[in-house]
Amino acid sequence: MINIAFIVGRIIFGLYWLRAAFHHFTSLDHIAEYAKAKGAPAPKLAVAGSGVVLLLGGFSMILGVFPRVGIVLLVLFLVVASFQFHNYWKADGGQMKQADQINFMKNMALVGALLMLLALPQPWPLSQWAR
Repeated sequence: MINIAFIVGRIIFGLYWLRAAFHHFTSLDHIAEYAKAKGAPAPKLAVAGSGVVLLLGGFSMILGVFPRVGIVLLVLFLVVASFQFHNYWKADGGQMKQADQINFMKNMALVGALLMLLALPQPWPLSQWAR
């Protein structure tokens, strides 16, 4: 039973990252404008690159292919995105500060979940490659 729950959870978790990647690609210009406003260098390239990272991380979770690499990619994405784009402590207040705080805290919770996945024995159930 635990393997079924893990596999279903892995698929749901991976789809979350794939959806985020899809959003980066389909809203590239809009997200790049936001990234530019937050001071990101080469914002369009940064958004496209982070979309690739999200795509690789999502597939890594679903397929169990090199999960440690996928986890590290996703953790790096979340840490950079959180401190660069959701730095609520620099906001003047209002709804933007609240939205940034919510996204920062969500991202930190996702970092925690990803780090816990590192503790699981590998290979994962129904995985082709573990390392």
